[in-house]
Amino acid sequence: MAVPVTDPASRVHPVKARHFVRLKLRVIGNNFRGQAWRAVLFVIGSLVGLWLAATAFFGLAAPGFAGEDRYALLVAAFAGGLTVLGWLLLPLVFFGVDETLDPARFALLPLSRRTLVTGLFAAALVSVPTVAVLVALSGLVVTAGVFGGWPAAAVAVLGVISGLLLCVAAARAMTSAFASMLRSRRVRDLAAVLLAVAAALLGPLQLAGLAAIRDTDWDRLTGVATVIGWTPFGAPWTAGIDVAQGRAWAAPLKLLITVVTIVALLAWWSRSLESAMIGTASTGPSKGKPEVSGGAVDQLFPQAAGWLRRDRFGALVAREARYWWRDARRRANLITIAVVGLFVPVMVNVGGQGFSIDSEQGFSLPSDTSPLLVSLSMLFVGLLAAMTLANQFGFDGSAYAANVIAGVPGRLELRARMVAFSLYVLPMLVLVSVVMALILGEPTWVGFMAGTLIATFGAGLAVNSFVSVLAAYSLPETSNPFAMNSGAGVTKSLLALVAMVATAATGLPTVIAAALLGDAWLWLGLPLGILYGVGVALLGSYLAGDALDRRQPELLTAVTPRR
Repeated sequence: MAVPVTDPASRVHPVKARHFVRLKLRVIGNNFRGQAWRAVLFVIGSLVGLWLAATAFFGLAAPGFAGEDRYALLVAAFAGGLTVLGWLLLPLVFFGVDETLDPARFALLPLSRRTLVTGLFAAALVSVPTVAVLVALSGLVVTAGVFGGWPAAAVAVLGVISGLLLCVAAARAMTSAFASMLRSRRVRDLAAVLLAVAAALLGPLQLAGLAAIRDTDWDRLTGVATVIGWTPFGAPWTAGIDVAQGRAWAAPLKLLITVVTIVALLAWWSRSLESAMIGTASTGPSKGKPEVSGGAVDQLFPQAAGWLRRDRFGALVAREARYWWRDARRRANLITIAVVGLFVPVMVNVGGQGFSIDSEQGFSLPSDTSPLLVSLSMLFVGLLAAMTLANQFGFDGSAYAANVIAGVPGRLELRARMVAFSLYVLPMLVLVSVVMALILGEPTWVGFMAGTLIATFGAGLAVNSFVSVLAAYSLPETSNPFAMNSGAGVTKSLLALVAMVATAATGLPTVIAAALLGDAWLWLGLPLGILYGVGVALLGSYLAGDALDRRQPELLTAVTPRR
């Protein structure tokens, strides 16, 4: 019996947003199949997120419960504004963005851009963070309902829902845009600067807040809250409060501002989404083939690793060094280290009780800053710098099979990865030491600060080598450096916590030495720190290398993405 080549048009079912949601749920279910530990971590993360959301719910509903009408607008504007700001910056700095449905998978399907954006946006709403934000910000509905009855509560519901859509759209547009910029070598440096500036804003804002919080007149902040309420950061959250306080005319205008912003963000996302689907970015016309010198082997070694011997160890270091600079996901981690490594010691040493901003004297530093306090802050920076290697094999994914087949010894593998990563991180740590010495006005402290950083960084390399071998997890196969699989954010947070605690315990001898040696630590800190850091790192590679030799097949299975 003959079968028509094409089906009638009536049998063609258009693709809707619900199909993307069902596809995401099925992919999540398949990722959990046979991975009981991943399902447990997902449940734990969901419970923690809901617990935090319930706590925030009662905090945002507190003005309604207490009957403080004057603080309702203040809480709504600042809490909502910080929520939107967090969705903009935190995916870039730490948590990443859930990309269970990779846009590149749909490149060959006959889907319009509108269908694809709508479907991926609907799928992005199905996540634990969105549910947690919805529960937390629902406290504003209670506050609006107490002061304005059901009309204000109904408008607050619309505001919370539209605000949630705004948060998700902002996170998607921001991460997709930065991912496209990081794929383009021509604008790579510009993307790095923008990301660093966006993340660095958190440090100065906290410093200014700590300096002004003691003398703040909360009633005077009402004007600031009013201004924020007319921006996309606060418009959706304050619409219900406006109705409750007799400004019903402002509610539709603020909801309109929110809708226009969401549409603009989705349009921005759709433009960068097309680049994500093909995995490239426009780099402009070529300027010709660059001139190279040396043989074929020498050309494989970057300039930073040109001093290495042309043997197996040197080849591994050269390969990893190139990956850390050319892979967008790894490069984003290096940017985060540079930003956080500078602002953590500034906030610890300058943001304490002695920090002040006076209209006549200006900026003043704490008077009780001591080498011991500085060593503690350097300890935290060192462990943060090494924490990126907690899932270093996850960056390779299925490509790690080449090392398994080649039979690369585990100790050699780990030492090469440590050296390649240190080529980029150690100059950053030295720069942090110099900048902190200039800020504190103590140029003679550069040596012991650099020694403490190197010692803690070496301890972090040792600890994270074990973590990367024993608790690796896969990353999504996408060109978006901020993408994470469902549940991987919880895994990353728990591994980071374990690595930080273990590194702090391993690097604690440097702080003890600073306390016992006193002023002598100013001169002995650098040589002792280098000896301790290098020794601990080599010992860690020696012990973790044996574990890697035994677990190579299991490690390859763990870091290979499930399709």
